[in-house]
Amino acid sequence: MSAGRSIVLCVVLGGLVSGCDGSSSLRQPAKNSKATITKQPLAFASRTFDPASPPPDMPPLAAGEEAECDSNFTYSANVGGQTRKTDATHAFVTVRQIDIALQLKVTIWTPATASPHVIEHEQGHRQIAEHYYETADQIAQRIADAYIGQVLEINGADLSTESSKALQQIAAEITDKYNKELNPDPAQLLYDSITDHGRNEVIVKDAVAAAIKNVAAESMQPATNTGN
Repeated sequence: MSAGRSIVLCVVLGGLVSGCDGSSSLRQPAKNSKATITKQPLAFASRTFDPASPPPDMPPLAAGEEAECDSNFTYSANVGGQTRKTDATHAFVTVRQIDIALQLKVTIWTPATASPHVIEHEQGHRQIAEHYYETADQIAQRIADAYIGQVLEINGADLSTESSKALQQIAAEITDKYNKELNPDPAQLLYDSITDHGRNEVIVKDAVAAAIKNVAAESMQPATNTGN
């Protein structure tokens, strides 16, 4: 099993407005504004290969594996804002728009001679990926909405460039938080541990449920306080 994520950051700049009297109003968050989240349907493909000559677009198999489920969570963020100058080298940037596009692409790779048990095991990996994708839009919405209306103070000789940098940083922060919350890897690894990578006779649906449940329970545990 392998899992991948493709991240694209985009920045859309708004207008540059001059005026020293507008900064106080820009500090107020936009009301009733939400990020726009577009969640594409799952894109699934099942492909067979010759182990002696795997196709070039197939991800390499891990040691001891004969098949794999490649789960690729794709994500792109467009952040737009308005920049209001207070003087020639100072301005405030207000985040006005965030558009996020999500998709999950899953490809199961199996040799032509794969047994039904091997195929079923890889389908278990697919089920885990789909489980996490079910709430991906909710996670992205909650994270991105918190940035709508946020105001950043910038300064520099080229305010347009500084504004772009500020919005790029917002996009990077949203992406980082999204990746940390939407992380199917622990469940996928636990599933492989429970099933011994499909080598034992554990029922797949039970292993999937156990992996998801145990990872969720662990994530709810409070962080250990190591301070004195």
